[in-house]
Amino acid sequence: MRSLSYSQAALLALEQAMERDPRVVALGEDIGRGGVFGQYRGLQQRFGPARVIDTPISEAAIVGVAVGMALAGLKPVVEMRVIDFALCATDEIVN
Repeated sequence: MRSLSYSQAALLALEQAMERDPRVVALGEDIGRGGVFGQYRGLQQRFGPARVIDTPISEAAIVGVAVGMALAGLKPVVEMRVIDFALCATDEIVN
């Protein structure tokens, strides 16, 4: 069995999903530049800025956009840098 770190496993799963389905879109703060720890390095170069989207620092906006994408038929994957701030997007999820 291959041993992977959490960040390696997350990148591998995201890459595989994006390869299989062109409707999968990743978005989050600095994800296009590789993520806060560089765990997504090369993802935007591989899949392009239309599928790997850097967002402003606004969890509510990120989740709101992702909900809209899902309603339009895309499969957004939201990368939250700090999970503590995810509660800022509760309104977008609940309503």
